[in-house]
Amino acid sequence: MRKIFKVLFIIAVIFTAIFLIASILFAIYAPKVVEDQIRQNLKVKTSLGKISLSMPFTITLEKLEIGSFADIKKISFSPNLIALLFGKVVIHGLTITEPVINLEQSADGKLNLPVLEQKGGKPPEIYPTSLKVVDGKIVFTDRKVSAAGFQVIADKLNISVAKVSLPVTSLATDFNLSCQLSSSAGRVLGGIIFSGWLDYLAKDMDAKLEVKDLDVTNFSPYYGNFISNKRLLSAKLNLGSTFKARNNALNIVTDFNLSSLAYEESGQQQLELDLAKNTLDLFTDTEGNLHLVFDIDTKLDNPALSRDKLKSIILKAAMKNLRSQSPEQIVDKVSNMIEKFKGYGKELKDIFGK
Repeated sequence: MRKIFKVLFIIAVIFTAIFLIASILFAIYAPKVVEDQIRQNLKVKTSLGKISLSMPFTITLEKLEIGSFADIKKISFSPNLIALLFGKVVIHGLTITEPVINLEQSADGKLNLPVLEQKGGKPPEIYPTSLKVVDGKIVFTDRKVSAAGFQVIADKLNISVAKVSLPVTSLATDFNLSCQLSSSAGRVLGGIIFSGWLDYLAKDMDAKLEVKDLDVTNFSPYYGNFISNKRLLSAKLNLGSTFKARNNALNIVTDFNLSSLAYEESGQQQLELDLAKNTLDLFTDTEGNLHLVFDIDTKLDNPALSRDKLKSIILKAAMKNLRSQSPEQIVDKVSNMIEKFKGYGKELKDIFGK
């Protein structure tokens, strides 16, 4: 028995010595190799502060910079050595800590995403079994809607993605995403939480999206006068959506709440015959808030919703909202709109004659 322990001890000492030597050599030579590989494949300037190897077999990269696109404090993962023997890269426990991603859309709609250069030969298949993003940040600058660059920041970004544990045969994946949205000046605009599970091969899904206290007016370059002809000075959006898919048929049920509405005062408002754009004007409650519940049917692998379809959905949901209002309120709003249309008709008559 003592001989067995002695042999095991010697093996452990030899293994530890080999691992320590390998770790030292890895730390000395690996950063340069990794930098060169990223630079050659992405064609951007790359720097790596440190790379280390730890037990049981975890690789950690620190202070990784990929051009102006990404600045990452730390990346750690454990490759599966057995899978490597079969030409596959299986990565366990991939964790990205404090990444800062600078995403920019040009005036012609192109994103500054690094493009992997295609070389001869088939690249190895990569299978991450889980992913965690800790305290990340995405800075999005859109030069398509504004030449100066409209900017919004997704801060305090935390993501967790992992295969469900039961049943063992399931390919479904649990996911959880949360972030805080901020303006370029650092003003908090709201928060987003998206969580649930997805089995993409089976085209099944069950998830929930929550948008909390989002300052809608900050995104006016995108929505314009889509739902109101009057310029909004303030509006808070609280939204809850459930995503349920079965055999690729995706149904999204949304509870939409727009509150704290305040409009810019102006002497003359342009009349718009498109009723969808008058939804705020017609269907808000006595406190000026808009509550809509609507559902969308689409495909999980190719979700699509046209602008006209969205308008139709808004109108249907807005009509349901009338049930919560008194007949007197409805009459007042409709009468007001009729008077506006009369004035509009008179202007047309003056222009084109009888």
